[in-house]
Amino acid sequence: MTPTSLSDDRLIVAIDLPNALAGLQLTEQLGDAVSFYKIGLGMLTGGGLALANELKQDHGKRIFLDMKLFDIGATVENAVRGLAQFELDFLTVHGDPHVVRAAREGVGEKDMKILAVTILTSLDRADLDAALISSGNIADLVLTRAARAFEAGADGVIASPQEASLIRALPEAKGKLIVTPGVRTAGSALGDQKRVATPAQALNDGADHIVVGRPIWAAPNPREAAQTILSEIGS
Repeated sequence: MTPTSLSDDRLIVAIDLPNALAGLQLTEQLGDAVSFYKIGLGMLTGGGLALANELKQDHGKRIFLDMKLFDIGATVENAVRGLAQFELDFLTVHGDPHVVRAAREGVGEKDMKILAVTILTSLDRADLDAALISSGNIADLVLTRAARAFEAGADGVIASPQEASLIRALPEAKGKLIVTPGVRTAGSALGDQKRVATPAQALNDGADHIVVGRPIWAAPNPREAAQTILSEIGS
């Protein structure tokens, strides 16, 4: 089914809610204002895959399944092959080259795009130090991971708005997608994000899609909040 919404699919709304029922209620509130949704691990045991399939097949929405898969190659390949049968749009895996290559094998002839996670937008240098991640500037690490993920076959990357312009300038990024979480409207709370930007800034810096969750689903009027963001990116 083709999407019936007239909205701008550069906006992806993250359904960071406890179960599929709450998620479906949110999508009903948003109606035709939103055509693209992200469903992540937090809803996996609450009917997330069923919701993804319903929104895709019955409502014509685009779906970003944010699983951030990471395992040995054979396991990743099998997992992606299973998920690809739902004919969803985006799937995330960790940006390690062996994971990306395995995911590409799992997709096969399906159209689902593999997006590689560079460094989570909720992390800063202190977090990386605690995890014994290689020293250096976060932006430099993101660039290196992005380039290697592209070389391994990723269709795009997940990166903070602050690194979008740097990634877009990479030769390896030609024709690739950049999807940015950590997007907040001016004056809104940061929540658990540490590397953020406004919607317009993220798109101007090279992002193809922005992901917004809490500022929309936690708003008194989610549809109005979404339309405010759509107006900003449309201008």
